[in-house]
Parts: sequence; structure tokens; C-alpha cells
Amino acid sequence: MALMPVADALSAVLAGAEALSQEMVALDAAHHRVLARDIAARRTQPPQAMSAMDGYAVRSADASTVAARLRVIGEVAAGRPFEAALHAGEAVRIFTGGVIPQGADAVVIQEDTVRDGPIISLTEPAVMGRHIRPAGVDFCEGDVLLRAGRRLTDRDLSLAASMNYPQLGVRRRPKVAVLATGDELVMPGSTPGPGQIVYSNGYALRALARAEDADTADLGIAADTVAATTDGIRRARDGGADILITIGGASVGDHDLVKRALQAEGVSMAFWRIAMRPGKPMMHGRLGSMRVIGLPGNPVSSYVCAFLFMVPLIRALSGRSDVHHATETAVLGRNLAANDAREDYLRAQLEERSDGGLVATPVNHQDSSLLGNLAAARALVIRSPFAPAASAGSPCVILRLPT
Repeated sequence: MALMPVADALSAVLAGAEALSQEMVALDAAHHRVLARDIAARRTQPPQAMSAMDGYAVRSADASTVAARLRVIGEVAAGRPFEAALHAGEAVRIFTGGVIPQGADAVVIQEDTVRDGPIISLTEPAVMGRHIRPAGVDFCEGDVLLRAGRRLTDRDLSLAASMNYPQLGVRRRPKVAVLATGDELVMPGSTPGPGQIVYSNGYALRALARAEDADTADLGIAADTVAATTDGIRRARDGGADILITIGGASVGDHDLVKRALQAEGVSMAFWRIAMRPGKPMMHGRLGSMRVIGLPGNPVSSYVCAFLFMVPLIRALSGRSDVHHATETAVLGRNLAANDAREDYLRAQLEERSDGGLVATPVNHQDSSLLGNLAAARALVIRSPFAPAASAGSPCVILRLPT
């Protein structure tokens, strides 16, 4: 069976991945959730012209010269407008956020005035429109300011509140269940016996999923039997998982049972093995509405595949508009040999030059078991199949890793 190209594998993973259902949440619960529909302002902001400074609202025609003298006839504070109109020779004391009185068309800041009882003298002339925030300068009722598919930032929540929304319609969080397999795995804090290793992959994968605002479930470690693996698959399905991530058991050895267990449970396999390094023995299939990604057991392979395939799938199910990872251009920090038939994802250090350009230096040891190098990496250098040898300083394409 030929290895599937990475782009084709990603297309298969994302095929038919539609946004999950909508739910209403309070603003305080909406951070990093994905909007289910466009949001239009329910009000104009500011609703009336308002002062941007503390000072005096005036008619610019009366205050266009230094030493102009005006009589103060009232005061405006935020939330307390001055109901009367301003006439010739008059001024109104006003504070930041106060509504500009009828007849006024400028604000003179208090530092540019001298007050003597009810009379002010100007030390700087007024200019029409100065220090006034016009009605609607921020937005107007009906303006669409937040679009469906947007992952809401902290600033977006403030904007939505100002638009007069106490709650928002967002997409349901995808549920990601993680099932590890392997008799050799023991939990952190244990003392590994002969041939055993400490289980590490799931911690990174669940954190990666949560960073994309997915809910996660840890299904633990299944023994190397079809029955134990099948039990984990059923728990994921019965628990309403949208995505099941399996770790290990995806290769071709006698103890690699995940593919057999998945098929026995009725999972329709889309592919098995892809033309990439690290991560060749990766699987994908579906069991009803649950999507399954079978990751290799090596920790670097597991993480890189999850980053490249699980993250876009979570984003697609979340209804996000930015499903795909954004690539950047950098230059190589060291020489690289010619590539073979598989697309390479090299763990690399990343530094910024004085001119703003990026230098990506692949680590010397790219073995898929080396977690130290993965933790130190800040990017993946992408090398196409059969890419020729490249020297330091040559351009390259990178994907930044999460920080």
C-alpha cells in the first residue's frame, strides 16, 4: 500500500468536518469560544457626541481668540447631561464622557483656561470639533463587528458587552478522548520495571487539545489486547467523544493491535500510513460521528502528527475560520542533506535577526523518541519529498510550535 501524501491525509481528516451545534453562554464564559453567527451592534457607541477631556464646552465662534471671556452656566458629568442649550458668550463645565450640550461645538481643556468665579478666560483658542467624540465614532447600531468563526479574544468580550450582548451564541466544544496502548507503559511517578517506560504522550496531546478549547477525556492505558483496546474505543464512543485519539499500536508488529480493534468495532478506515517523517504509521477513520486519529507511539511522532492533524480537525469542528496552520518563511541556520520520499518536519530552534527575519536551525538529532529536543524546539522546518540539499542561509518554510 502506497504512503498517502500529507496534504491528502489532511484533506481526508477534514472531509465533512462541519461545525458542531450552537449553545448560548454568558460573556464571562465566552473567552476563546468560537462565534456561531455574525454579531451586529445593538446600539450606537457613543450614542451622542461626548467630551474626550475635562474642560469647558463652548461655541467655537465665541472662543476663537486668546483671552476670550465666557460665563459658565452649568456643569456636565458622565451620565448627567446639561439639558439647556448653550448661547453666545456661555460655557458649560464638562468632564470626560459628558454629553456635549446643544449649541456647543468644541471643548477647551481646563489647562487652557483661567477661572474667576463664573467667568473663564482662555489661554488657548478653541477649535471646532476639538476634544469631541462624535456620536457613532466607535460603531453604529447594525454594524457587524464580530464574525462567525472568530475565536473570541479578551478584547472581543469587551466589544460584545459594549454592543449590548450579555451572552453569545458559540459552537459547542469538541470532545477529545485520548487512549494510550501498550504493556510497556507506566504512569509518571512509578518505578519502571524491565522493558517499561514512563507514559508521557497523553499529557502533551490533551494540553494541545485544551489550548484549542476542546474538552478532553483521559481514557488511560489499554493493555496490548484487542479486548482492552476495544473497551477503550467503546468508552470513547459511549462518552460522546467527537474525536478519539489513540496512541501506539499503529505499526505493523504482532502487538500493534489498534487497527484490528478499530476495524472490529466498525471503524471505516480512510488511510493507514502517510508519507511523512516523523509519523509514518498514522491512521484515520470514522465510527459514526466519532472521528478517530491513530497516532504512533514514539512521543515526537505522536506530537507532530497531533499538531498537524488533530489541531485542524478540532478547529474545523469548532467552526473556526482559521482551520489551517499558517506557515512562515525563514532561512536555515545550518546545512541540510537531500530529502527522501517522505515529507520531513524537522524540529528547529528559532531566532529573530536584527532585521526582523527568522533563522530556523534544525536540531542535530531528529530521532522521534527525543523529547528534550522537541521541548526545546520552537518551530518545524518543512521539507518536501525529494528536496535537494540546502545550505545555511537558504530560504525554508516553517510552522511555529505552540508556546
